[in-house]
Amino acid sequence: MTPIEPAHGLPKRVLIVEDSSLARLYYRNVLEGAGYHVDQAMNGLEGIEKALAEPFDLLIVDVNMPKMDGFSFLQLLRKSDSDAATLPALVITTEAEGEDLQAARTAGANFYLVKPVSESDVRAYAAVLMGVRR
Repeated sequence: MTPIEPAHGLPKRVLIVEDSSLARLYYRNVLEGAGYHVDQAMNGLEGIEKALAEPFDLLIVDVNMPKMDGFSFLQLLRKSDSDAATLPALVITTEAEGEDLQAARTAGANFYLVKPVSESDVRAYAAVLMGVRR
């Protein structure tokens, strides 16, 4: 069953903001396999451009990226006056220290996972954050 947005009958949309092409491909395959539409950005700067230009239902964000890191991306997006300011954000990173979790919360992350993450976790957290019944 394809996760459907009740208001307009289209699949939920996810923006992956991640500099690793392998990680982007992994998340894309997992999420498209679950029926979501997926777009991607290679860093926070490209992520801001896409998040402000198109409607999304979820952000999956890495922390360590060139040009603009994930925390800066979230802080800037949360301060914007666009609908994107309230998008749910799942941070998935290799950073596992307590101060990293706190920094993610302060930046506006809704959930924080440490890599590696399983396919089932990616699907489950995506579904919860977008309100999709599984």
